[in-house]
Amino acid sequence: MKPTVLKAMAALLILAALSWAGAASAQVAIDPKLPEYKPVGGVSGNLKSIGSDTMNNLMTLWAEGFLKMYPNVQIEIEGKGSSTAPPALVSGTAHFGPMSREMKSAEIDAFEKRFGYKPTELPTAIDMLAVYVHKDNPIQGMSLPQVDAVFSKNRKGGHPEAITRWGQLGLTGDWANRPISLYGRNSASGTYGYFKEHALFKGDYKDEVKEQPGSSSVVQGVASDKYAIGYSGIGYKTADVRAVALSAKTGQKFIAAVPENAYTGEYPLARMLYIYVNFKPGTQLDPLRREFIRYVFSKQGQADVVKDGYYPLPADICREALKKVGIQATF
Repeated sequence: MKPTVLKAMAALLILAALSWAGAASAQVAIDPKLPEYKPVGGVSGNLKSIGSDTMNNLMTLWAEGFLKMYPNVQIEIEGKGSSTAPPALVSGTAHFGPMSREMKSAEIDAFEKRFGYKPTELPTAIDMLAVYVHKDNPIQGMSLPQVDAVFSKNRKGGHPEAITRWGQLGLTGDWANRPISLYGRNSASGTYGYFKEHALFKGDYKDEVKEQPGSSSVVQGVASDKYAIGYSGIGYKTADVRAVALSAKTGQKFIAAVPENAYTGEYPLARMLYIYVNFKPGTQLDPLRREFIRYVFSKQGQADVVKDGYYPLPADICREALKKVGIQATF
């Protein structure tokens, strides 16, 4: 796993996943070691989640599954972007802060200043940030320097010229002189930040990028615009768009956005999806948050990950995540 793609823990996650998923397998399987979630007594109250739009559907699926076990619990989910999660945790207005990127050091510092300890980061699923084109677009693949030259005004990836027309990416005929229509997320989005760091080499977006309020809006924009290109999580893929195969460098083999390439780490825009929580080391979580987290890392919770189009975690990593919030796993 390239350290620039995912942080060290994610690299360990990928390696652990290979032990049960199989690098060559195209099937997305739930680790059989994960336990079935079974409800317990004494769970009631209200939960609120504020954060990632990318994880909005996933948080909803987890909430729906959890509420089947605990119908008297109330869960509210607000997904306006990953940058809304840290301040919500600091202010105490949210119990969970889902994020499609890691917290920035300034965000961690603000939390630690308020509470005297750092927020707890729980990896919950594997995502691939996809570069989408219209389903009729014949392009076979792009390098990240080309992606950078399409979306960024700085071209820090080293491509010699700005790419504004499809012919510059090798398309011919009617496509050759067609201008490329750009779709992306707004700056509150963790996806916006991740793409800026990893695909634009920390460069700035072009002014022509049509910023969308949500991940699905990006995909819908590309689906309705034949000459468009955009980026969004793999869980938002529809039949009306194609995920372009990518290479990290010019001249390298294009890697398809399929599950096995996320698990091996070959796909250059693989990433983790996180939930951040306020957990004081050495204490115990309240029953409501404890059981919701246990559900996320159960067989049902990871099945929800697959249902939403993302990739599940191996049991070893689920066990470690539970341990981080003082929950002793029995698997």
